[in-house]
Amino acid sequence: MFAGKSEELIRRARRALYAKRKVQVFKPALDNRYDESKVVTHMGVDHEAMPVKNVADLRAKVERGTQVILIEEVQFFDESVCDLAIELADKGKEVICAGLDQDFRREPFGPMPRLLAIADEVVKLRAICMNCGATASHTYRQIDGKPAHRDDPIILIGATESYEARCRNCYKLVSGRGRGKK
Repeated sequence: MFAGKSEELIRRARRALYAKRKVQVFKPALDNRYDESKVVTHMGVDHEAMPVKNVADLRAKVERGTQVILIEEVQFFDESVCDLAIELADKGKEVICAGLDQDFRREPFGPMPRLLAIADEVVKLRAICMNCGATASHTYRQIDGKPAHRDDPIILIGATESYEARCRNCYKLVSGRGRGKK
């Protein structure tokens, strides 16, 4: 988190629009942190997006003639998003996916490992550790000001109230009983 993934997705969408290409931006409906129908950066920059419930819904909403498909928070979709990305790319569409490659436990997140393997290009953005200022690659989750437990639910929609970017040295995770299950 906080590495600029949404900013980069918006930049690429706008660039394609400047080139007069037909663009569609999608986001998971469950991500309603800032807006129901926009991708919004932590700094408040936004771009229209179509919220979708799942991959089948996304597939059904890709319009004929769309040249560039951008998918925000792709880690929240199931593995079938990989098949859809391949299918669209094989039809000549440009498919751009933005998402976290690791969850708060530093484990591969959802379909990301396969998406990274099948991608024509991978851009890994890194944040700044919110604790010490070093380069950060990890998402640190806290609940009520305390580090998350390994067995806490994987998905918890949030922003600065729940998450921080952390470097390897400042990252902490509590083992043992958490507040819930996957």
